[in-house]
Amino acid sequence: MTSPGVHGKESSLTLDRGLALLQAVADSESEAPTISDLAAAIGASRAAVYRLLVPLQARGLVRREGSRVRLGLGLLRLSARVLPQLRHAALPALRELAESIGATAHLTVADGDEAQAVAVVEPSWTAYHVAYRVGTRHSLRKGASGKAILLPFDGPEWVATAGELQAGAYGIAAPVRGVSGLRASVGVVTFERLHAEVVGPQVVRTAAEVAAALR
Repeated sequence: MTSPGVHGKESSLTLDRGLALLQAVADSESEAPTISDLAAAIGASRAAVYRLLVPLQARGLVRREGSRVRLGLGLLRLSARVLPQLRHAALPALRELAESIGATAHLTVADGDEAQAVAVVEPSWTAYHVAYRVGTRHSLRKGASGKAILLPFDGPEWVATAGELQAGAYGIAAPVRGVSGLRASVGVVTFERLHAEVVGPQVVRTAAEVAAALR
């Protein structure tokens, strides 16, 4: 009789191999990989790859074209849920930052060569503030939020800019570190000059809080 622990270990190994297989399909940089390519990539037999593909195909995560395997449209349904969950996790920390500084706080993620705002919180007590909308896009090389995403790990902790995205606006942003697969930043933007040495560390702390909420 097989113990429950053995079944649990086997299930865990199967899940791990299934995820490795999905990653191998996603990592193919040119033509869709063949069954043999995938077997070599995950260190399994062709028969094992065929077995692992069955549940992935059933959920639309991959599709087969003869001996080749491509990502499936089911991944689009999963990815559509990512941004709402990012927004939900980040909002408490962003709200505290916005209220503390009196500036519009935001979480921005990289999408290719562009930065996209996915969560924005405006302060409740200021007379006026920058209208920075969810969905706003701009180059990663322009504005504090984009430039912060590009900061190297051994570089500055935050970026400060003035007037790069909107005339008269000042921004400070810090990268969100330690979340696998996520290139993002937390920042603030306002029409008032910001004391970078005071605000910068606050933004860095909020970025760390957001990262912790997303792990």
